[in-house]
Amino acid sequence: MYTVFAGGVGASRFLQGLVQVADPAAVTVISNTGDDVEMFGLHVSPDVDIVIYALAGVVNPETGWGLTGDTFAVAEALNRYGYERWFNLGDRDLATAIHRTRLLREGVPLHEVTGGIARAWGLASSILPMCNERVETRISGPGGELAFQDYMVRLRTEVDVEEIRFAGAREARPSPGVVETIGESAAVIIAPSNPFVSIGPILAVPGIRDALARTSATRVAISPVIAGQVVKGPAAKMMQSLGHEVSAAGVASIYRGLIDVMVIDEQDRELAPRIEALGMRCHVTDTMMTSPERKAALAASVLQAIGGG
Repeated sequence: MYTVFAGGVGASRFLQGLVQVADPAAVTVISNTGDDVEMFGLHVSPDVDIVIYALAGVVNPETGWGLTGDTFAVAEALNRYGYERWFNLGDRDLATAIHRTRLLREGVPLHEVTGGIARAWGLASSILPMCNERVETRISGPGGELAFQDYMVRLRTEVDVEEIRFAGAREARPSPGVVETIGESAAVIIAPSNPFVSIGPILAVPGIRDALARTSATRVAISPVIAGQVVKGPAAKMMQSLGHEVSAAGVASIYRGLIDVMVIDEQDRELAPRIEALGMRCHVTDTMMTSPERKAALAASVLQAIGGG
């Protein structure tokens, strides 16, 4: 069994490759919910939905989020009544949010809601939110504190990040099955996601970091930074503004003590000795996921590195 810590587009693309080379039923995803947001009175779980749509083969390939071919009639109609459109949800995406919100208001816990949505899309893999409680990623910059989606979407990450905190994390608990699957897995894989705002919220939930630290599973992380840049998202800018080296070695240092293997791109091969000096093995491969074949090849290479394939 493989457990994947996931958040955002990079994680969803890796998972698309993983289920090509491993039994999808043997894959459990622990998803970030720190960037969940209420929009139009609805509970939206962007990272959870990106993973579900990607594994179902219906994600919009141009954006990496939302549903391919979706329409925006509802958002356009709400705009007439004064609602802003900076957070643009498609009509079928809104249907998922409506369903989720109704069940949550009826008292169904988030992990059960998420599991039901995944099954409705025909997924064999298990999708677990990191916790059932509300945890909010908050970004502090020169102008004060922002909700994550304001920083990410409304302001397009054009804010120097000075601090990140996860409101509500101390009171949260891992959702049922999270700690158990970490302990029982053959490998735990940290997807090529932003280490601060995609993986950070997961590790901030009390009990998850400890479970990762003590598991007997092989623990592997895939760097989202390639040759000093990221394919998508603000990870590089965050690393720089928070005082970290913007490189695969910088990512490895963030995960030091939590992983056994660091996977980096061929372009960063020269960083392997520095990474191994941190006390982990370094696996060098092609990490660019620009096609289904390359996604599968990366996943196969990761499994080979951890002895799973």
